Amino acid sequence: MSVAGTWDLSIATPIGRLDAVVDLREQGGTLTGIAHGAGEDVPLTDLVLDDDRLTWKQAVTKPLRLNLAFDLTVTGDTLHGTSKAGRLPASKVTGTRRPARR
Repeated sequence: MSVAGTWDLSIATPIGRLDAVVDLREQGGTLTGIAHGAGEDVPLTDLVLDDDRLTWKQAVTKPLRLNLAFDLTVTGDTLHGTSKAGRLPASKVTGTRRPARR
């Protein structure tokens, strides 16, 4: 399964819904990614795809300084799961992959 592409995410946080865009790329068997949202671009770390489970970590500074851990299930061009920030409650995450440009 390939998860490469641009994904539009919606994160239901305790302070309200946040929208983000995640660009995932595969090169030589390595998965890399960058998240765009809240006026900052953040590299994804520890990015792993295991069957249909996609996980990564990222550090953000807006709207708060947090270290986030994502744990998502990918089904075709959709994903769902959670984002967790330390001891805070997990936030529900949903997303869809944008159609590829030709």
